[in-house]
Amino acid sequence: MNGRVVGGRYELATVVGQGGMGQVWTAYDGRLDRRVAVKLLRPAGMNGQASSADELRRRFVRECRVTARVTHPGLVTVHDAGSEGEDLYLVMQYVEGADLADHLAEHSPYPWEWAVSVAAQLCAVLAAVHAVPIVHRDLKPRNVMIRPDGTLTVLDLGVASVLDTDTTRLTHTGSPIGSPAYMAPEQAMGGAVGPATDLYALGVLLHELLSGDVPFSGSTALGVLHRHLYDPPVPLRRLRPEVPEPLEALVLRLLAKDPRDRPAGAHEVYEHLLPLLPARGAPAGPMDPTRPFLRPHAPWPDRAQTPAGPTPPVPTPPVPIPPVPTHAPTPVPGPRADPRVYDRSAPFARPDVAAAVDEVKRLLAEGSLTQAVDVLGGILPAAEAEHGERSPVVRILRKQYASTLMDDGQYRRALPELRRLAADRQAEAGPADPQTLQFHYDAALCLEQLGETAAALAEFRAVLPYYEREPARAFDIRQRIGLLLLAAGEHTAGRDQLQRLLFDAERAYGPYHPLPAELRRALDHQRMMGPRP
Repeated sequence: MNGRVVGGRYELATVVGQGGMGQVWTAYDGRLDRRVAVKLLRPAGMNGQASSADELRRRFVRECRVTARVTHPGLVTVHDAGSEGEDLYLVMQYVEGADLADHLAEHSPYPWEWAVSVAAQLCAVLAAVHAVPIVHRDLKPRNVMIRPDGTLTVLDLGVASVLDTDTTRLTHTGSPIGSPAYMAPEQAMGGAVGPATDLYALGVLLHELLSGDVPFSGSTALGVLHRHLYDPPVPLRRLRPEVPEPLEALVLRLLAKDPRDRPAGAHEVYEHLLPLLPARGAPAGPMDPTRPFLRPHAPWPDRAQTPAGPTPPVPTPPVPIPPVPTHAPTPVPGPRADPRVYDRSAPFARPDVAAAVDEVKRLLAEGSLTQAVDVLGGILPAAEAEHGERSPVVRILRKQYASTLMDDGQYRRALPELRRLAADRQAEAGPADPQTLQFHYDAALCLEQLGETAAALAEFRAVLPYYEREPARAFDIRQRIGLLLLAAGEHTAGRDQLQRLLFDAERAYGPYHPLPAELRRALDHQRMMGPRP
């Protein structure tokens, strides 16, 4: 396979890592004369259903586009993405350095100042990622590279969060999908994940750096997950008395079983780490994670001092995310939208709303969601001026704008639009109107994706009574409520919710319908993870 060219420009050179779903290659970008990393994935090989493979392709495209919008020096830069034959490919920045697991093996356990410096850099990355919002779902040493100048780069952000529909469900053979050693309790219980899930993984990683081992280990994956759920972590100062008390307390908060007991976000964790960061002295050498704080923006250390040869990114088992509505096709870039349609920089030109609508239809048909969002956002003020804020034309455009934002994964921007649409529609047609309910339901989906569990629960519970005569939607909402309760740490309530739903679903659909089967798997999983006699 050496010498194969993908995307018409990336010549594959050497396999540097291989997982169950694909490979990572070093490659040569013939157009820009640079080395890159190319990850190849083959959806058709993951299961026997063509529809599942097609859905995977669509989610892959959407997630790559969302990930490409996250700009941070601690993230791998996404250069390109596409498909060729049966393969999906993602072209990324080539990272020079070593992964954190190998680095820790050489320096275990880390000096506590090193561990604090690693955690502070990871907090900066997580804060940027969570603002999109994206949840990494598989933060661990193998997914972090340390470069010769001591800076960190987080890997597998986009692809790791797209390749399945359930982060924690066990396979039929009993093997967990993901990384059990770093899995938060709500992830292990099959509930929704959010930013607090990544903070738990950060706590596991910090504990490992400081003690030389993860806080919970075992001979089987189920045993490890059970310990995450029920065993308290050993305080670090019992293992290493020199660890500062505030650092031990922070790690214990990050490892709280209930997501609500963890810090509010990566920003808060960074503020707790700030007083512990090194303020003076000299780096110990290349690949010293304190270097960015001791010598900010300093030149890289002499390359002659670095270990021989770069260590490229290592692929990891992808971790799934929950299914999201999308209609994006395979990645075929469409032409840029005509700026004359919606460009507000020309004050004397009257934007053509009809032309903009046609442009949006074309972009949506091509799957160019981000461009469609830009056109819709740009034309709405002109449409309001021309037709009136409450005109049918403007409402249709605003509804399409909110829908496209959701399809493009921009939940934080979609949420206020949906709330405005819901309020306007409710004032006219009442709370039981189908369109009012749909807007509230979509707002709840956004809150769920943003990790705002309590608000999502309140929104879903508010609309549920109106769907008594629509079993399919009612069952969907009840299932989401059950999973959100599990994510919030309310395990008994979540299991009760899913058990009642299973009874009603079997009565409505029969025992062999996909929904009862899915609920039985979830409840069996809960029983396996429950307290043992």
